[in-house]
Amino acid sequence: MPQNRSLIVLGFAILLGLAAVFIANSYLSGVEEQTETVDKTMVRVAVARVPLEYGTAVTNENIRFVTLPRASLPAGTFASTKGLVVPGAPRVALRPIEVNEPIMQSKLSGEGGRASISALLPEDKRAVAVRVGDVSGVAGFVLPGDSVDIFITRQVTDGDRSEQVTDVLLQNVKVIAIDQNANDNANEPKVSKTATLEVDQVDAQKLVLGEKVGSLSLALRNVANQETDAVQTVSIDDLQDGAYSGRYRSSSASYASYSPTPAYRGRRIVRRPVTPKPPTTATVQIVRGTGSTNYEVKRHAGF
Repeated sequence: MPQNRSLIVLGFAILLGLAAVFIANSYLSGVEEQTETVDKTMVRVAVARVPLEYGTAVTNENIRFVTLPRASLPAGTFASTKGLVVPGAPRVALRPIEVNEPIMQSKLSGEGGRASISALLPEDKRAVAVRVGDVSGVAGFVLPGDSVDIFITRQVTDGDRSEQVTDVLLQNVKVIAIDQNANDNANEPKVSKTATLEVDQVDAQKLVLGEKVGSLSLALRNVANQETDAVQTVSIDDLQDGAYSGRYRSSSASYASYSPTPAYRGRRIVRRPVTPKPPTTATVQIVRGTGSTNYEVKRHAGF
């Protein structure tokens, strides 16, 4: 009897041992699977250890590596120092990079590069500098990264009449540098001498010609506003609140006038009020008995 009891206890212990082994294996397998899943969704990425300003060289001292979700990363990040830190020919920041911000190839120059505006330009764009001052440059409040409209004021001749007019030369133009400053993080107003603008080939030609035939002025606009409005030519006749004569929209002008696109042809234009001429005749009614007759007579002064 005692021998049978011992066998039962031994068998029960073996079963408990097998159950413990099974549970342990299941737990460890789950941990391994979870680790593999985490490894697949996370990736090692180079970020800035300190703020990297425009023109700062990328070194081992100013970067570090962190683990971030793979799905949330932009394209062009670095998983190692290979291609990022180049001894003797460092890459430099072309755009400001904040602390813990992933470092991307689009914000860096090539190996041994320098902070050059040409590296910031899209392939189909040109950088053109125009002269500005305290007034034409919006008192120094135009900074790199802003968007502006460009006005041109020039002398035109229409028949025997010569006068100054102002046109909208270009709209929604990006400013990529003020003087020699191309730092997008600049926030202090500064009266400058030049503004470098990002435009296409034809608009670059317009800017060069515009500076030769007239004076250019910048108008600062909201960077969130990407719409372009229908433009008109303003002349001396329009220097009154609410007035617009539309004089230089005529095809008889000595230069090509602006023709609005179909989307703007129904746009309301405010014109100067015109005093109507008084009528030249008046109606007189003559009553004879129960009948009446109307006569049209010519007006005289004071009538």
